[in-house]
Amino acid sequence: MKQLPNHEQAVIPCAKITKYLLCLEHPEGGSKAQFFLSFGFTLESWQILDRALRQHALDHEVSRIELSQYGIKYVIEGNLDTPDGRSPFVRSVWIIDNGEENPRLTTAYPLDPPDNA
Repeated sequence: MKQLPNHEQAVIPCAKITKYLLCLEHPEGGSKAQFFLSFGFTLESWQILDRALRQHALDHEVSRIELSQYGIKYVIEGNLDTPDGRSPFVRSVWIIDNGEENPRLTTAYPLDPPDNA
């Protein structure tokens, strides 16, 4: 397909990582936190996950585009560079909210790699 539009201006709120993707107590993010923490990401160095997710959006093309009432969602799937050197297959989802130009991370989570990977 194509690159995430305006990926160089992508927004990842600190709280999306610290209070969701790396928060074991979060009701929806807890399992995601277990996953990311198991690959060497830490809450203390949350910026490393921020950089890895930005690089993920740069390294992989958009696999699917979805329209929602809030804007246009962009789904990106591919291997994620991690602190421990492994490269799990991850889906990141970004949205360009109605009336905005820059993508914002909504979630990221593990996927089983495709059969041809």
